[in-house]
Amino acid sequence: MVCLGNICRSPTAEGVLRARLTQAGLADWVHVDSVGTGDSHVGQAPDSRAIACAGKHDVDISMLRARRLTLEDFDAFDVLLCADRTILHDARIRKPRTSHAQVELLLEWAGMGKKDVPDPYYGSTRDFEQAFKLIDNAASAIVERVRERRF
Repeated sequence: MVCLGNICRSPTAEGVLRARLTQAGLADWVHVDSVGTGDSHVGQAPDSRAIACAGKHDVDISMLRARRLTLEDFDAFDVLLCADRTILHDARIRKPRTSHAQVELLLEWAGMGKKDVPDPYYGSTRDFEQAFKLIDNAASAIVERVRERRF
């Protein structure tokens, strides 16, 4: 999952997708990671509000640390899923011409329409909960894609 700072939406998506894949017995089929396109939070834990929200849903993201998108990520991953269109644009610009990785919008790739996961960083607990629910629904859809090997 790709986001700007890698402290809210993307670590939430990493944690939720890992949890849902594990529950489905598919964790060995998919390597999940999260990155940011910016470097302002590199090395930091997720936002405390993101940790609390995920924890409320039995998903632990407290051990994750922010890192920045690298050129190697485009070779290491088949699909890079972006939280919003701005991040999508930035990631596609960085994608090397030789890379075969798909760079897509998370919710669209999950079959939930061409919309963004709103960034909860400047919002309230309700905004973190809304982002979590969208990400969790997307993770469930992604698990089905993995089950059906549609990626």
